[in-house]
Amino acid sequence: MEMTYQTERLELKILDDTASLKVLQFYLDNREMIEKYEIERPPQFYTEKFQKMMLQGEYNLAVKQTSLRFWVQEQGQPDRIIGTVSFHNIKRGFFQCCELGYKFDQRFWGRGYALESISRGIQVVFEELRLHRIEACVLPGNIPSRKLLLKLGFAFEGIKKQSVMLHGRWRDHELYALLSEKPAIRSDNDTSSQILRC
Repeated sequence: MEMTYQTERLELKILDDTASLKVLQFYLDNREMIEKYEIERPPQFYTEKFQKMMLQGEYNLAVKQTSLRFWVQEQGQPDRIIGTVSFHNIKRGFFQCCELGYKFDQRFWGRGYALESISRGIQVVFEELRLHRIEACVLPGNIPSRKLLLKLGFAFEGIKKQSVMLHGRWRDHELYALLSEKPAIRSDNDTSSQILRC
């Protein structure tokens, strides 16, 4: 697995702690929108020191391939982060699955950047990490995310009742999933044995 991937217009990078100021600026620029859909942040979250610590941890997890966070930039614009795509809670063994998360700068909505970058990330997860299933959870009122997931090929699977504590109350989430198209691996020596991938 690489630390940088490209699409037609974008670069997806796993960043180290030297990018802490750029990441902090992304969060500050989109604080109101992000906090609407995510858990409450401690005040120190919006400091360079905290982001440096987070990036160190995320980089180490990426090296171990237990969690991936790609920071998205337009090609030729290395000083500005426009979004992030993450594949976290990676489970191996009989599961071979993970969870998808994403957020993008509001100023860049409507350009297809989320679709383009998430599609590339999915390709990495299925082809290089060899995972079988990706899950995504969405608040019922988040219509743009629902449309995006359906466009990416995710299927609605049901409601996760009171699955996350958001702003002081338990909230339901819609569960979507995308499966790799590759079949489970069979042993060449024993056709009756099968390695389950999910």
